Amino acid sequence: MNITWTKYQAIVMGASAGGLKAIRQLVYALPASFPLPVIIVQHIATDSSLRWITSINNQAIIHVKEANIGEKAQGGIVYFAPPGYHLLVETNCTFTLTLDERVNYARPSIDVLFETATDAWKHKLIGIVLTGSNQDGAYGLSLIKEAGGLAIVQKPEEAESPEMPQAAIRRANPHWILSIQEITDLLITNLVSSPTVN
Repeated sequence: MNITWTKYQAIVMGASAGGLKAIRQLVYALPASFPLPVIIVQHIATDSSLRWITSINNQAIIHVKEANIGEKAQGGIVYFAPPGYHLLVETNCTFTLTLDERVNYARPSIDVLFETATDAWKHKLIGIVLTGSNQDGAYGLSLIKEAGGLAIVQKPEEAESPEMPQAAIRRANPHWILSIQEITDLLITNLVSSPTVN
């Protein structure tokens, strides 16, 4: 597969049941110098505190935070949708949060993030669907692929809940179906610049 990795400007990721474990493994491996913003929807109870985001940030090398309204996505930062809000990306790559109706029984919805991110970054977007127990993200990942972006899905046999990866594979026919470790290696190998030797 001939891929021009330098064209990509953002990564969007979605997970549901079992997702925090998978996300932690991936995020903890990212260096502070990771060049792209990583924007994540994790299905979680609406009344959950944000301590889990703080916990991930405290253990990660890369900066991890909640996405805020009007904030522009920047490289070297992992953004999480806050519980109970849809996270949207505007065409100028800033964030919007809404209390619109649930999509795929979820708010935040992975499809909402993926669809709006595709409008913003078009073919310069990487989409990743991880473990989960519904079909959220399958439609959004298909939009990313149709726009010329890169579609990646966690191996269902590795996922704690295989339904969401299976749905994404059926709907989007992704470029890669990989383990979390393989996804991590793929991103770091191809997106992180080698240090300059003086």
